[in-house]
Amino acid sequence: MHQRPGIATVGTVHDVIDNLELRRFEILDGDELGAIAEYDLLDDSIVFTHTETMPGHEGRGVAKRLVTAALGQARQRGLSVVPVCPYVRKVIADNPSLYLDLVPRAARSKFGLPDDPPPSP
Repeated sequence: MHQRPGIATVGTVHDVIDNLELRRFEILDGDELGAIAEYDLLDDSIVFTHTETMPGHEGRGVAKRLVTAALGQARQRGLSVVPVCPYVRKVIADNPSLYLDLVPRAARSKFGLPDDPPPSP
């Protein structure tokens, strides 16, 4: 993949890019745009506002791969996550041991998230 201005490849997942100009993570499904996760940056937080799977790419797990890569990138950058987007909230809620710590404790109840992840088995 060729780097373009305003585009950053996310980690080792070469089909996910952070399109800095459009303030969104993008995932390619083959050669086509498969899904996007839009965000705003505020101080030390990333506010995920909208996730969308493009027509014809539904049911392949592209949105989940995109959001997990975006959450990983937030962690790597030391950003807290504000999950305004319902799909980002769902990924966090479904995987609290992996992502709940990214959401500030004081904000978790606002988004219907638990205060703490469930204990490990």
